[in-house]
Amino acid sequence: MHGVSTESPARYYVSHETRYGYGEPVRLSRQLVRLRPRRRPFQRTTDFKLTISPDPDSHTETEDAFGNPVTAICIDESHSALSVHAGYWAEVTPRLLPDESSTPPWEEVRARLAYRAGRIPTPADLEATRYLFESPRVRNKRTIARWAGACFAPRAPLLTAVRSLAERIHREMVFDPTATTVSTPVTEVFARRRGVCQDFAHFMLSCLRSLGLAARYVSGYLLTHPPPGRPRLLGADASHAWVSVYFPDHGWIDIDPTNALFAGPEHITIAWGRDYEDTAPLRGVLLGGGPHTLHIAVTVAPEPDVPRLFGPPLPGA
Repeated sequence: MHGVSTESPARYYVSHETRYGYGEPVRLSRQLVRLRPRRRPFQRTTDFKLTISPDPDSHTETEDAFGNPVTAICIDESHSALSVHAGYWAEVTPRLLPDESSTPPWEEVRARLAYRAGRIPTPADLEATRYLFESPRVRNKRTIARWAGACFAPRAPLLTAVRSLAERIHREMVFDPTATTVSTPVTEVFARRRGVCQDFAHFMLSCLRSLGLAARYVSGYLLTHPPPGRPRLLGADASHAWVSVYFPDHGWIDIDPTNALFAGPEHITIAWGRDYEDTAPLRGVLLGGGPHTLHIAVTVAPEPDVPRLFGPPLPGA
């Protein structure tokens, strides 16, 4: 199994606020909130606080089918705005990768995950198979498999091939926030070779699953770095997305195709699932509302920047 480094963790304060303004009163709102980070061997969070306005009439802490922490809320009173804010401290430790040559050839992993009558899979393999198939935003296509296949040489160690695929996506696809929307199909992203982190994650999932490999969508945050000489700004960050690939006997290894790197101490994990639909920070149904406005403000602040950005008293104090 790959492990966790003995290096000191990086420490951040994370603030994520979502505000909806409604053109007409909302009479009933039921929402699922996924903003509490998952527990991971390399990640620890403290002083988590979720603030919702107006106050929910019911508030339940649970987990979804993928083990993600979920807060289910119901607001019965009429309201013209909804605000959901999560704030907490996160400590993230570097992860240790296995030696590439120690990971199995990718064809062996594909064969191990494929269905074969009479074979009883290990519990870990069985869990991984739920991430082999198409999902609402991921497509298994022969054309995508052929494109990805150039990165998967015969008998190549799986870690080598996955790294090559992420580097090709980073090299050949252009980060363009204007090229797609939240609902752009992955096949269109493939055709246009443009998109954002969510698109690149969905496309890499399509590549891997089209080749018979198990991979899941991971949502969270990536520490951003302001331009040289510029201060870090409050609310200037955003959610991020990357991919986690199943390595038999090694576990799951996270890789970020947007930046062509393996996830490290600057990646904060919130949730995972088959694709974005399983990890949306806020999703639900409401009665009324009419046209609405949406404002999202995310800040991932390294500990030294927290006093300047948030002022006294410090968060969690």
